This record gives sequence, structure tokens and C-alpha cells, in this order.
Amino acid sequence: MSEQEIEQLQQELELALKKSEEHLNGWRRAKADYLNLKKESENRQGEMTQFANAALIAQLLPIFDHYKLACQHIPANLAKTDWVVGFLHIKKQFEDFFKNLGIEEIKTVGEEFNPEFHEAVAHEKKEGFEPDMVFEEVQSGYTLHGKVVNPARVKVAK
Repeated sequence: MSEQEIEQLQQELELALKKSEEHLNGWRRAKADYLNLKKESENRQGEMTQFANAALIAQLLPIFDHYKLACQHIPANLAKTDWVVGFLHIKKQFEDFFKNLGIEEIKTVGEEFNPEFHEAVAHEKKEGFEPDMVFEEVQSGYTLHGKVVNPARVKVAK
């Protein structure tokens, strides 16, 4: 083999190595793009699921509020009966279900009024409470993963 042929083969080898490196880099970029697309798709799917959950939750929360209200009106002499114990057990199951979905009840009585979480329905003088403190909850409020679904309706001290 002549030196010219060896030199030509070396140039072809170098060219082939450069092209293989270009193809490898292109493949790496394509793989990274695919992984980013996959991650974005999973995030979108999660957001869609949360949105669907939020719509369902928005319909369930008023029912749960009425259920809690019914539990508050159980006569004391019936509190130990089996059906009342079962009734309260269902309430606990609802609370656990909501907690697992990321729903939390907004704290109200004794808390400082916060317009991000509370909606004031009255502003009255109330003995024993500092100004701008919530002294009564009119309707429960809830957050979903830290975002307000329903603000708590409250009475605030002057």
C-alpha cells in the first residue's frame, strides 16, 4: 500500500470518526429532548388530574360542610349510640379522604384575619378578641395543595 493510499484512508477514518461523533451528539440531544418532553407531558397530566380533582372537590365540600353541621347537632343523650358512632366514623373517613387529596381546612377562630384565606361577613366588637382576630366561623374554607378552593367565611373583631 502506498503512502498516498494510507493518508487517504487516515483522512477517511478521521472523517468517519467526526461524523460518528456528530451522530452521537445528535442522538444525545434527541434523547435529552425526549426526556424533557416526557417530563413536561407527565407534569401536564398531573395538572389535568389536579384540575379534575378540584372540580369534584368543589362539589363535595358543601356536602361535607352540611354533614359536619349535622354532626354538631347530635343530641348529647344519643352521642354514644351505635348509629351516631357510625355517623361520626363516616365524618372521620371524609376528613382522611380529603387530607390524602391534599385538602386542608382553613384555620379560623383565634387566627388573625387574612384576606387570602378568609372572607369577612361581619366586623363587630367582640370582648376577649383583639382587633382583626377571627371570633366566629360562619362557613368552613379549604385549600388544595396550599391554594384556596373556598375561602372561610368568618366574623372578625373590631
